[in-house]
Amino acid sequence: MTKPPKMPNPQASIDYLTDACAKLSGAMQHFLQNPPSLSMATSYDTSAVLAAMTDVMTGVMAQPQRLIETQMKAFDEWSRMWQDMWTPGLAAKPAVAPERGDRRFSDADWESSPFFRSLKDSHLLAARHLREFVQSSTEEDKSKRAMAELIVEQYLNAVSPTNFILTNPQVMRRTIDTCGANLIAGFANMLEDLATGRGIVQRRTDDGAFRLGENLACTPGGVVFQNHLMQINQYTATTASVRARPLLYVPPLVNKYYMIDLQPASSLVKWLVDQGHTVFVVSWVDPDESHRDCGVEDYVGTGVIEAIEQVRKVTGSDAVDLFGFCMGGTLLSMATAVLAARGELDKVGSATLIGALVDFTDMMEWSAFVNDAHVDALDVHIGDKGYIAKDELQRLFSMMRANDLIWSSYISHYLLDKEAPPSDLLFWFEDGSHIPEAFLRTYNRKLLLEDKLREPGAVTLLGEHLDLTQITVPVTIIGLKDDHVSSWKSVFRGRQYFGGEPIYILGGSGHNAGVINHPSRKKHGFWTNADKTTDADAWFAGAQKHEGSWWPHWSDWLYANDPGEEVPARKLGGGKLKVLEKAPGSYVLGA
Repeated sequence: MTKPPKMPNPQASIDYLTDACAKLSGAMQHFLQNPPSLSMATSYDTSAVLAAMTDVMTGVMAQPQRLIETQMKAFDEWSRMWQDMWTPGLAAKPAVAPERGDRRFSDADWESSPFFRSLKDSHLLAARHLREFVQSSTEEDKSKRAMAELIVEQYLNAVSPTNFILTNPQVMRRTIDTCGANLIAGFANMLEDLATGRGIVQRRTDDGAFRLGENLACTPGGVVFQNHLMQINQYTATTASVRARPLLYVPPLVNKYYMIDLQPASSLVKWLVDQGHTVFVVSWVDPDESHRDCGVEDYVGTGVIEAIEQVRKVTGSDAVDLFGFCMGGTLLSMATAVLAARGELDKVGSATLIGALVDFTDMMEWSAFVNDAHVDALDVHIGDKGYIAKDELQRLFSMMRANDLIWSSYISHYLLDKEAPPSDLLFWFEDGSHIPEAFLRTYNRKLLLEDKLREPGAVTLLGEHLDLTQITVPVTIIGLKDDHVSSWKSVFRGRQYFGGEPIYILGGSGHNAGVINHPSRKKHGFWTNADKTTDADAWFAGAQKHEGSWWPHWSDWLYANDPGEEVPARKLGGGKLKVLEKAPGSYVLGA
């Protein structure tokens, strides 16, 4: 017997409707008092976007035979889809299905209802054909192809049936249950977001659930050094003795360091301290106009190399083990190359790069912005302020994962009027930093656009010609299998440029979540292979998969490459430097 549909509670609906109207009234007043400014300035060249689309489409039309074949294939697949729609029990395999990780169509009605199923399958099939259409272009410029694919992807994300009231079963049910109050309250949410001046879709998580230094970035420690670019946190030992060689973390500039020190149950910093490592962390300042002229040389010299010297002073250790994530790993590589050129490589015990690139040949979707036109436009855009704002960077990163970071929030906050659940990782993601003008100019041209770091001697920094082949200390390179920022294959290519025999580890999951993988969770897994091949696919084909986190495997490697005996647990500052304040420090807190 079919279960009757649940009927709305009239009084509950009236109460919700009353509250929603009151909320909208307050939001409207706030919006009118704080109207958003409309800026036409962009950090990219709009004419280059149009030129890329035109050239890629011209490249499609240049192959009429292939275009006809694509159309015939599309006709066959559409015919099969509609046949399966009317005879679902006979279909051995659906004509189209969401890609792995696509959570938009998780509601049961997307399969059980013929109407919603037809909407879903039609959208997914049309999306596949449009992607194949663009990919069939003969256009050879990687940046133009990436831009065209990016524009198409943003369009497909925007027109998904999940984003509209009448074509999303979950939104329809919610609207009926609340007599439309969810849409009124959702509109109020949108006005409140617009009034902040940061644009829409800002509340991805419950910010009130986290407090830095209390339940986030709360591993005990203190700031033992500070200059105009960074603070250095040292963390309190939890073991009676510690490994002889200290460990120093270099984070990227775009986000603050504490991705590796989220809640205690997932903190890499706490876990490393508990394994007997003396851990130091660079905490970059959030720059303002006064940092306009701080370039790559400053962040490498006054930043990474200075941090190495201070850690050596605190611990009395001759060498320091370095590890860095994303851009931090690239800076770490440059700093180590500078020390090698100076004959001071013995100050570095080992280097670990996590999701970090030194070969920028293939930047996937990011290639769309790696060309002269866009780099020139960015130079002009940041000229007045002296930096690129954190909000702009966050919007760019969000666009690359629009379904997860934009449209899911749009549906949740504006259509369903649901509070965002607490997420420490999203809290960190939204707590970004500016990047100074001088840094971006050099980094974008020499590294991203010209791709010079992998060429021995092609980049000059602090008076030294950088040559990664002179880095002969033990090196581990860690890629993340589902990384949308630094492709694991691009990260893999980096190991051929270092001296010695770098080890490669492939972790599961994506750019951020793949790093924060505490062993207790037993998730994701990782792959290892001792083969020295430079072919990423061949390496993966012969790799052994291990269950759980790569953290213990890496920690064992650190211990194996440390020739010193364990020493008594070190005090903060080591008697050489004064503890300036408690960790995480004012540079993270914004005080």
